[in-house]
Amino acid sequence: MKRNHSKPAFSLQSKTFALAALFCILFGTGAYANNIAIANVTPIGQSTSGAANTHYTMVQFDISWANSFRVSTGPSNWDAAWMFVKYRVSVANGGDGLWRHATLNTSGFTAPTGSSITAATDGTGAFIYMSADGRADFNKLGVQLRWNYGLNTKDGVTGIGDNDLVDIQVFAIEMLWVPQGAFAIGTGGTETSAFTLTTINTGSATLTPAGVGTLGGQAGGYPTGATLPTSSTFSNGFNGFYCMKYEVSQKGYVDFLNTLTYTQQAGRVSIAPSSSVGTYINGIDNKRNKIKIGTPGTASTVPAVFTAEFTDVACNWLSWGDLAAYLDWSGLRPMTELEYEKACRGTLAPVANEYIWGGTTIATAEYTISSGGSPSEVINDNYSTTLGNAAYATTDLVTGINGPVRVGIFAGTSGNNGRRTAGATYNVIMEMGGNVSERVVALDATGKAFTGVHGDGRLDANGDAVVTNWPDVMTAAGIGFRGGNWQSSADFLRISDRADIATVDATRTALTGGRGVRIP
Repeated sequence: MKRNHSKPAFSLQSKTFALAALFCILFGTGAYANNIAIANVTPIGQSTSGAANTHYTMVQFDISWANSFRVSTGPSNWDAAWMFVKYRVSVANGGDGLWRHATLNTSGFTAPTGSSITAATDGTGAFIYMSADGRADFNKLGVQLRWNYGLNTKDGVTGIGDNDLVDIQVFAIEMLWVPQGAFAIGTGGTETSAFTLTTINTGSATLTPAGVGTLGGQAGGYPTGATLPTSSTFSNGFNGFYCMKYEVSQKGYVDFLNTLTYTQQAGRVSIAPSSSVGTYINGIDNKRNKIKIGTPGTASTVPAVFTAEFTDVACNWLSWGDLAAYLDWSGLRPMTELEYEKACRGTLAPVANEYIWGGTTIATAEYTISSGGSPSEVINDNYSTTLGNAAYATTDLVTGINGPVRVGIFAGTSGNNGRRTAGATYNVIMEMGGNVSERVVALDATGKAFTGVHGDGRLDANGDAVVTNWPDVMTAAGIGFRGGNWQSSADFLRISDRADIATVDATRTALTGGRGVRIP
């Protein structure tokens, strides 16, 4: 990667309950970024009829977040929460004490009035969103997901019993829908290594570009002159998909770490999980990464408990292996670089050399921040009310911020008056340019084999993702970078700039983070 160019959408609540008895609260919810929160988790409506593998219970809870929307014109999109469930049965109660991913039913859920639920076809989770056009805080009581616990085990072998004592956690990640439709890849401008302007007008990724596209260039399933994808199911961006609204936050990564075994944790941080209380996971030169040991673990047995001081700040120091593990664990997947451009530009005609907010101008004054590291962190000085705002070398590095900022900070700072000043994409996704570099699947000799398979919620014993046709978690071959970061020059933030797409870096750096996507 080139480095020398001069509130998170995540929440959980945990409960312990006996499947045929009472339950008690273990700990409460968190609230980050747009204050997404889960509350009042309650198992109800247990069914024990039929074969043991058909038994289920409803997991009921309340969910809320700020500034939800749905529109049928323009972007024709909406925001949503990706919800999934983890469970464990303690050793004392006959299990192995490990957190596992719950298998949800694809139907039989309850969506409160004013909301809709779309369940994943593989049982890993479900999306909830507004059912009609509007803009309002989303606050729904009594959401119910059907957990088919009869399909899950308490120790990897033995099925969960109807009267077993089980801990559960409900997680939620805020997402944005990017609708199906033709879009332009490349702009015909002077961006480094950009794709030749092409209209992607089909979901068949191997269809050779030809003729004249409605948004410029030829039309087909991949960019003119680019590497031919191995499979027609390569995720070329034409089909609709959900994208995380924010980059993975430090609190989001902590909540992930705290469901892993000691050995898995050791694979996902730079320090030993047995390190002393207060040790930061990436040492002293942390560049605003404030994840640390809250309670030390015991080697190979008891996992550590991690905490985050800067809860909503984007999580940097993530290797490709770290991000892949987080995405697999949550049932998401990496985005491709074609999906990156679609998520930024939407279905609009391209503008040569445009930034992620669709214009060619960018703020150049040095920012200062107030309430640094808190969920209310905002730009204190030099927030532009006319130009595109982003954390990059000119606005971030010189001032002493010297690291990523809170996710959603530009939309949440006083003076924001729209997409440009919020630094948002056409589909209202935040910080796709600057802050931390986006790790994406490159359309190259290795990445072309990617087929868009989602994570299944399960990691191997070392804490690594194991998903067919994902780029290798050890070498990162097939993974490049888009969008620049807090240390990049402005040109790296342009939608079609590919200066770092061929940079293969499997290591952890202060500049790298990421986010994931999912097709329902």
